[in-house]
Amino acid sequence: MDKIASFTINHKKLEPGIYRSRIDGDITTYDLRTKKPYAEEVMDNATCHTVEHMFATLIRNGDLKEQVIYFGPMGCQTGFYLLVRNADHRLVLSEIKRVLQAIIDYEGEVFGNSEIECGNCHNLDLDKAKKLCSVYLKQIYDKSERDLYYAD
Repeated sequence: MDKIASFTINHKKLEPGIYRSRIDGDITTYDLRTKKPYAEEVMDNATCHTVEHMFATLIRNGDLKEQVIYFGPMGCQTGFYLLVRNADHRLVLSEIKRVLQAIIDYEGEVFGNSEIECGNCHNLDLDKAKKLCSVYLKQIYDKSERDLYYAD
């Protein structure tokens, strides 16, 4: 059986960052790696869940709203996937940074924080999400399109 491409990356060498992991026709998958695998604590569920609610809502209400296909957590709890259609990579980077800053600056209830809107709204923590986004934004702040590739 063929290995999927993401399993060919040495995760022990992987640093936090933004990586263009796949291009399938007009759809690009970005790995938003917020944690260094095997070197630091993975995201707890409340942090991961809250970032998912906030980021998905904000990215779909920005300049990429028509191109966003999906935003959600990696099963390994070290980051998120962002899938977009026909989007300029510079705009994607800019929007990721804008959304992270918007989460950091946000005051109010987490988007989708009700039993009507979410299957587990009792497991959200905006303060933890803000902390993760603050650390991650500092890590990627100076990244540009040339930094979107996995190193060997």
